Amino acid sequence: MVTIGNIQLPDFPLLLAPMEDVSDPPFRAVCKANGADLMYTEFISSEGLIRDAAKSVQKLDIFEYERPIGIQLFGSDVETMGECARIATRAMPDLIDINYGCPVKNVACRGAGAALLQDIPKMVRMTEAVIKATHLPVTVKTRLGWDDNTKNIGDVAERLQDIGIKALTIHGRTRVQMYKGDADWTLIGRIKENSRIQIPIFGNGDIDSPEKALEYKNRYGVDGVMIGRASIGHPWIFNEIKHFVQTGQHLPPPTVADRVAVCRQHLDFSIRWKGEILGLFEMRRHYANYFKGLHDFKPYRMRLVTTDTYSEVSAILDEIQETYIVEFA
Repeated sequence: MVTIGNIQLPDFPLLLAPMEDVSDPPFRAVCKANGADLMYTEFISSEGLIRDAAKSVQKLDIFEYERPIGIQLFGSDVETMGECARIATRAMPDLIDINYGCPVKNVACRGAGAALLQDIPKMVRMTEAVIKATHLPVTVKTRLGWDDNTKNIGDVAERLQDIGIKALTIHGRTRVQMYKGDADWTLIGRIKENSRIQIPIFGNGDIDSPEKALEYKNRYGVDGVMIGRASIGHPWIFNEIKHFVQTGQHLPPPTVADRVAVCRQHLDFSIRWKGEILGLFEMRRHYANYFKGLHDFKPYRMRLVTTDTYSEVSAILDEIQETYIVEFA
């Protein structure tokens, strides 16, 4: 069993990565139903939350069936992050996570996210401010370092553990790498080998198959893995990994009927949470992923992303199932 403060997770838990414009409640719902052990909200801007910006406040929405769930925060000002943590705590998540890993320009170039890897003392002060502002366990997600010359994750792990974080997730790339090239888990493994490190260490980056999850578990000794892009359109990956780790066998791949059913569940929740117009619009980014690999799917995708009523989308999903069910039966 893996423990984060007072949160108990199964051995080798699978975490859903916080992904902007992806890991909202509808997406989290289908991932939870398919085996995700711990999930996080989309990352929330501390400045937006302080200003009571509608988009930031809406990201605080969490539901009982999602537990355990963490709210992830990012920002560049120490005091603001402390106040933001107090606001997030009132939403009653199970933990607060700090994003020190986001590499995108409009975050890192404003002194937030991965930018803090260039100022470890400030990272420490900011983390202390968040810990003091909440009674909840505080965790951190970060990267190996800013670039190849400053892979300071070893120092970061020790210093953040010493001030009280309860778990650390490490993405195996630097900020300069963004999402390019292969993730390097070597340093993640060294953190686990460090006898000073007693908190759970979760690895992140390039986990896209059950085989890779088990290989990295055995090779690097991580307490669990965080899965991001590989879960988009394929929430079954969590149960697939669990089954493979336990048995060495693969679950059957999802059928077309499975894909349609989960896509429809995702769509229904999206509409309940956001309303029909926005719910339909924001689902458009997911269709191609749910039906990846189906031959001649483009005409269906074009219809799905241009249709503006639920009944029409539902009818298209029925048509997709009828068209492909024989081929993929």
